[in-house]
Amino acid sequence: MTLDSGVANLELACALVDQLAKSGVRNAVICPGSRSTPVAVSLASQPDIKSWVLVDERAAAFFALGMARQLTAPVILLSTSGTAAANFLPAVVEARLSRIPLIVLTADRPPELRDWGAAQTIDQIQLFGSHVKWFVDMPVPVADDAFIRHAQATATRAVLTARSQPAGPVHLNLPFREPLLPADPGTGFRLQASAEPSDSIDSFDPSEPSQLIPGATALDGLASQIAREPRGIIVCGPGEATGLPAAATALSVASGYPILADPLSGVRFGPHGRSGIVDAYDAFLRDQETADTLQPDVVIRVGAVPTSKSLQQFLLAHTDRVHVVIDADAPRDPSHLATSYLLADPAVTLAALSEKVAKIGRREKCGWVETWTTVDRATTAAIESALAQERDPFEGRAVTDIAALLPEGATLVVGNSMPIRDVDAFVRGDRRQLRIVSNRGANGIDGVVSTALGAAAVADGPVVLIVGDLSFFHDLNGLYAAAKFGLNATVVVLNNDGGGIFSFLPQAEQLDTPIFEALFGTPTGLDVAAATRLFGATHMRPRDWVTFRSELCHAIKVDGLSVVELVTDRTRNVAQHRAVWAAVAEELQRVAPVGV
Repeated sequence: MTLDSGVANLELACALVDQLAKSGVRNAVICPGSRSTPVAVSLASQPDIKSWVLVDERAAAFFALGMARQLTAPVILLSTSGTAAANFLPAVVEARLSRIPLIVLTADRPPELRDWGAAQTIDQIQLFGSHVKWFVDMPVPVADDAFIRHAQATATRAVLTARSQPAGPVHLNLPFREPLLPADPGTGFRLQASAEPSDSIDSFDPSEPSQLIPGATALDGLASQIAREPRGIIVCGPGEATGLPAAATALSVASGYPILADPLSGVRFGPHGRSGIVDAYDAFLRDQETADTLQPDVVIRVGAVPTSKSLQQFLLAHTDRVHVVIDADAPRDPSHLATSYLLADPAVTLAALSEKVAKIGRREKCGWVETWTTVDRATTAAIESALAQERDPFEGRAVTDIAALLPEGATLVVGNSMPIRDVDAFVRGDRRQLRIVSNRGANGIDGVVSTALGAAAVADGPVVLIVGDLSFFHDLNGLYAAAKFGLNATVVVLNNDGGGIFSFLPQAEQLDTPIFEALFGTPTGLDVAAATRLFGATHMRPRDWVTFRSELCHAIKVDGLSVVELVTDRTRNVAQHRAVWAAVAEELQRVAPVGV
């Protein structure tokens, strides 16, 4: 018997969704729309997948991204056809560059309606281009067992591809003919035998993605070089990886190399060994005499490009040294410094290196790592002293107070532009199990609120977001998720009424004030309190540091969404930063490191 398109659509959608569930996917973010109806109702009725319905596609996509990063597991993202799907692009780009697994499902018109002026129809073939790991334009559903097997295999492969190193988004484009559902969708819904999850696909293990193992020859050569060269550093850039903190610290102990731990590396905070961890480098590498003293002969780098510009410039000043970049995919080395690449899992590689270096035996101590840690401690003391004396609102002090008040198990989501740079420069690590994340793949300011709330939806502990006013304004729609789902989160808005980072750039002094303000300062006059009330959140605007800390503590503990607004001055903020760097330079003159 020939089935109508509604039955075929629903059978396909059920087969696809059930196989995604069997493959371990547990969350789906659904954007309402007509053409996506078969998949939406299949997701809503799948008991193993929790559905989160959001109306703004761009905000929804970043919500899914935040959720997937927090879980380190794929999340489904569904839209209808047309520009709805196009609004996913910014989050898909970020997911690819930050290596976050997403299963992007876009409904589409069937081929006979494409390119003929049909409503809500755009070219969705390869819509996201190279920003996805895999794209499939599925065939229009038909009642056929072979078609169902293809859908099940595609679902399994989509999850495998999204999770395999390096993780990232995949895109399945799903064309449906009308009628979209059977005349009576309740009849036979999820009862077709052919739509049962396939038992023939049993090789999928949702517990752990596969790892790229480094070659023995390359490891032996690098281990021997490390053993010969006492002056080396281990740079852990953005990008969390299971086992990386333990592996990096083990190599540090075996080699005598300090670890320069980016706040987004997962190494700056945690209960792992901390003797070789250096995290005040952004400040002390600004001092040229200190930087000259600390010239390395070997640089081992894992993760993405470091957040700190002074660290990037420090590495760029030593192009004639050995630079080894370890990455599971195309190396992230925009300055082309690497003298060699290891295409392998960073944590596995560092752990293997530490064992080999330890077997070779440590050379006599030369005081190299001690010099780094001495400079690090002196810099930290200078920064802490300077911040303690700051009575006016200062973004650098704000991020240190926020980090200090976070409880064990908290997640700190940090906006781009100045917030992540300030966290890198001013927040010192400790043994707390804190997670710091940021959308540093594309470094955009869009979708940050939604990313944080996506994390809050699935996090085990408190979630706090630090964001600038422009980024907050850019994603106001994201606040809706907190109200709709009753999420608990704290948002700290550093409100300097504009693009604060531009005040640090040359154009701030090169241009007349009116032109600079119009093109770069871009004050919005945003009323943060009014915006907060619009979404039913609690708003606080503390006037001093004591109140700031007390209200932040309260916000972290209470249920619901709380927004803490700290009003700062952009011009004053630049002067405050420079005063801290001057205090660090003065302290470094007092404890000038000796050559090693």
